[in-house]
Amino acid sequence: MASPSSMAARHPFASLRKPFETASGRRGTLYSLPALARKYPGIRRLPVSLRIVLEAVLRHCDGRKITPAHVEQLARWQPQAERKDEIPFVVSRVVLQDFTGVPLLADLAAMRSAATRLGCDPRKIEPLVPVDLVVDHSIMVDHYGSKKALDLNMKLEFQRNRERYEFMKWGMQAFDTFGVVPPGFGIVHQVNLEYLARGVHCGKDGVYYPDTLVGTDSHTTMINGIGVVGWGVGGIEAEAAMLGQPVYFLTPDVVGFELTGQLREGVTATDLVLTVTELLRQHKVVGKFVEFFGAGTRSLSLPDRATIANMAPEYGATMGFFPVDEKTLAYFKGTGRSKSEIEAFEAYFKAQGLFGVPGAGDIDYSQVVRLDLGQVTPSLAGPKRPQDRIELGQVKQQFSALFSKPVAENGFNQPAGRLAERHRLGCGEGAPAQEAPAPRPGAARDVVEMVGNRPALAAAQAAPGAVCALPAGGDKVPTLGHGDVLIAAITSCTNTSNPSVLLAAGLLAKKAVEAGLKVQPHIKTSLAPGSRIVTQYLTETGLLPYLEKLGFAVAGYGCTTCIGNAGDLAPELNDAITRNDLVCAAVLSGNRNFEARIHPNIKANFLASPPLVVAYAIAGTVLRDLMTEPVGQGRRGRDVYLGDIWPSSDEIHALMRHAMQGKAFRANYAQVRKAPGKLWSAIRGVEGVTYTWPRSTYIAEPPFFHGFALDSGAASAHQESAGGQKGTESVMGARIMALFGDSITTDHISPAGSIKESSPAGQWLLAHGVQKADFNSYGARRGNHDVMVRGTFANVRIKNLMIPPRADGAREEGGVTLFQGEGAQRGHTLSIFDAAQQYMAQGTPTVVFAGEEYGTGSSRDWAAKGTQLLGIKAVVARSFERIHRSNLVGMGVLPLQFLGSDSWQSLGITGSERIDLLLDASLAPQSLARLVIHSADGTRREATLRLRIDTPIEVDYYRAGGILPYVLRQLLGTTTPA
Repeated sequence: MASPSSMAARHPFASLRKPFETASGRRGTLYSLPALARKYPGIRRLPVSLRIVLEAVLRHCDGRKITPAHVEQLARWQPQAERKDEIPFVVSRVVLQDFTGVPLLADLAAMRSAATRLGCDPRKIEPLVPVDLVVDHSIMVDHYGSKKALDLNMKLEFQRNRERYEFMKWGMQAFDTFGVVPPGFGIVHQVNLEYLARGVHCGKDGVYYPDTLVGTDSHTTMINGIGVVGWGVGGIEAEAAMLGQPVYFLTPDVVGFELTGQLREGVTATDLVLTVTELLRQHKVVGKFVEFFGAGTRSLSLPDRATIANMAPEYGATMGFFPVDEKTLAYFKGTGRSKSEIEAFEAYFKAQGLFGVPGAGDIDYSQVVRLDLGQVTPSLAGPKRPQDRIELGQVKQQFSALFSKPVAENGFNQPAGRLAERHRLGCGEGAPAQEAPAPRPGAARDVVEMVGNRPALAAAQAAPGAVCALPAGGDKVPTLGHGDVLIAAITSCTNTSNPSVLLAAGLLAKKAVEAGLKVQPHIKTSLAPGSRIVTQYLTETGLLPYLEKLGFAVAGYGCTTCIGNAGDLAPELNDAITRNDLVCAAVLSGNRNFEARIHPNIKANFLASPPLVVAYAIAGTVLRDLMTEPVGQGRRGRDVYLGDIWPSSDEIHALMRHAMQGKAFRANYAQVRKAPGKLWSAIRGVEGVTYTWPRSTYIAEPPFFHGFALDSGAASAHQESAGGQKGTESVMGARIMALFGDSITTDHISPAGSIKESSPAGQWLLAHGVQKADFNSYGARRGNHDVMVRGTFANVRIKNLMIPPRADGAREEGGVTLFQGEGAQRGHTLSIFDAAQQYMAQGTPTVVFAGEEYGTGSSRDWAAKGTQLLGIKAVVARSFERIHRSNLVGMGVLPLQFLGSDSWQSLGITGSERIDLLLDASLAPQSLARLVIHSADGTRREATLRLRIDTPIEVDYYRAGGILPYVLRQLLGTTTPA
């Protein structure tokens, strides 16, 4: 696609290109929204976020891909209109994190390989907008509680991920517009806020335009806190955006969220965001824009705004947007942007009428939600979903209630009488615990750190006569019980971008240490800041040593515990949990707490502010009411309560000046290219415009372009491969792979954490010479489809409801199915991967049925890629989350939605049936389809479904076999042989 600068001469709206001037007299031009408003007066009352999108549509209007009709449709947006028009949105840039960025880079490399095989110039495959990959998801918390933890964890990170990093180095030299922020700088969204986001961009001809983007992480929305329009997409859609395709989406509803009042003393930004998440989930904002306005919004600091924007995926919105105002400019200054950048940013937004947080009545919204900040209370969320907020004083009661509730009610299905059980820790079944001296707080914790990826230490512990790794608590043999906190992590982009809550954690730690409180050494404590600046201001304020004394030493700069990179627990803990079926807890300052995400053996996971993470680490259990009971006993056995150590807002505010020093930010990020570190500098990748695909269990050429041809008759080939009849997209005679309930997340579909040795992926790795200690994680191995397809639906907590319950009523967990195909294994329980291989060998298509919110969670393209590679042709659900639905279409998998109160349960589907899916011949967006159910006894039932291919461009993607072959044909279709 042409750049903004090159289109002026033939632009249909060239007359709207107007001059503007900065405070220093620097001149530029822009495509004027106020001038467009003379023709469409309603623009003046459009939500600010929509006006920024409108500017991009206006500026990129070329009369072909983006037409004046697109401009008019958006300019005439009405708050309650039917949503049937699609917006072609061309973004300014793309941002990636490494778990999603590596498979995206692999797809680009595979496109170049396909181009070469076709005799075309591979350099036609080149990102047309700047792309930045931030390596932040590969660090794991193997070492903790020691000042050496960061260095040791990073060395392990580079050992495990050398092949991935070599591949990134190839990408940096192969593509002109592809850059990498190396490991150790911070979390992608924090780096995006502090460094990558520029406010406005300027083309070569002086045309200015706003910073907009999509990212391959669902929490890309954090950037909405500084007035940037952007959201998370799957890698599939991001590739299309990189290669010149607009991001197409239905014209959205925009929900106005009015904030009034102010937060009470002792209430944190985390408490606010958990309240906002709960409230917006209740208002069902999935797929909508949410735009904050009002006096309360104006009062929020920029980091607090970013914290709320970060959680948009958790409340289901496409964005949680905050307009640009004086606090945005102050943030840009405090994070080291130049004076000229800030002046251009301010002048541009004022010239466009986009500056300032609107007040009540200024904007026409589809609906308005209101919250008085004074009503927010200290809270946690969990134990399985981020929208399940619990007031701090109710955590003990809620855990106790859920302990014996059935799984269908979010419970743990345990007999209530077991809640008070305690179990001795040993070195294996029946072994007595060995006493060992407890390390002093802040000492190196090598004897108790996680050993899952450290075979030498694990072997030493397993040796005859070895002393258990876990120390005794004083003169008592350690015990473990339900509700015990085993992981306490200050982690994730949500809060590690926010100085107020990090300083609060440091102040609480200082008061706790001074009161004589300690954290038991078997609790895995970690601090993973979003940026190296955090360590700098915690050091300057003198708070870091106190955090370290409680075990919260810096373990890494990246997304650790929240993404499933907590590392393993000590063997004694794992043994006690599994032997006694214990419901233990993790408390983390993250944004995700889905089942088995944090650790496969920890069933209760709670989101909390960083100071509450420290408090619960001290308490050691969620069965202590921190509002009425002491956090712990200090010197001379004195009870210490949370109120005794909770910092005041004045104490926090007095230290905030250390967190916003522009000089420090500039010095830090200057090292990205000048001094990225010895470990990164030592990485060497192959060179050349095409990748050589060396033998690797991390990086392999994906199969999506095998047999690709420019004139392959893609549509009919795709239809026949989908189990349909020639000339129709219908799916005939399909078997059911799985029946799922509500809230199946992308973690359930494609886990990011540890790989079980007994799983299909684990067995494949072992067969290829990879030892268990070197498995790494599913997230790190997303560049290898052989691992990832075997990991699809392999989450240890997923429940396929077509498997009959056990005698006690409990359901089998893990990625298994009842095979209904031909042969001796018919009626047997197989892994979903093994069953899929047999179905595909027999030429039988398969489908999945599910409930509400299918695909909620991370923007994980492998959740759709793996589904496609398993031969699953359609997913029929009661509702879909936005990104996963788009990803399914992008991979050529049909998303279909039940109507009204219909569900697979109400239709009596058991999993033994054959399924026909009869689609409208035109494949019209959101058209009706027929579900035909053929039971084994010959009976037949029908239901009507909604096709969730939502836009005309998605029809084209699906008929081409997916978005990647569609884009590749566009890029190479007019290419002459090289």
